[in-house]
Amino acid sequence: MTLPLLDEWLPDNSVLERPQMILSTVSQGAPDARTVLLSEHDAEGLYFHTDSRSRKVADIAANPAVALTFLWPNFTRQLVVQGLASVAPPAEQATAFERRSPYLKQLAWLNSPEFAQLPLASRVEAWAAFDVPADPPPTWIGFLVRPTRLTFWTSNAEAASRRDEYTLADGEWVLTHLAG
Repeated sequence: MTLPLLDEWLPDNSVLERPQMILSTVSQGAPDARTVLLSEHDAEGLYFHTDSRSRKVADIAANPAVALTFLWPNFTRQLVVQGLASVAPPAEQATAFERRSPYLKQLAWLNSPEFAQLPLASRVEAWAAFDVPADPPPTWIGFLVRPTRLTFWTSNAEAASRRDEYTLADGEWVLTHLAG
């Protein structure tokens, strides 16, 4: 379902350092955006993981239409993915947690509204004392974003840049060139 160009732009899933992306949702009728990690991507779409108690999860439950924005400032290019988010399969969620760094696993366990309310000294102390379990916390959830539109933009110092936009229509990707 995805395009070879998407595989060229995004790192292979075996690369441990995962790229950041901006996840945009609709929150009570207004846009909302935050940075998350791309866990992986495959022929189905793009995956990210978060805490099930977060606002973004409530936003997706109310309206699964999302946008993902990747920016490569040093390469002056950008990728915007529009699509529909759905809960990822349990096996994918478990695998994604296993691949997380120790820091991100601990963050998944301790990143809670209660922890955020603690003063810094208490957070530092609790963080240092925490022994991270092997399994994900019960609040761990993953999402699959199935693309419906992909917009690739690359700057060009010698001419006006353009965007190559692929829109999914009847199971086929249709390419349109747009002004940059």
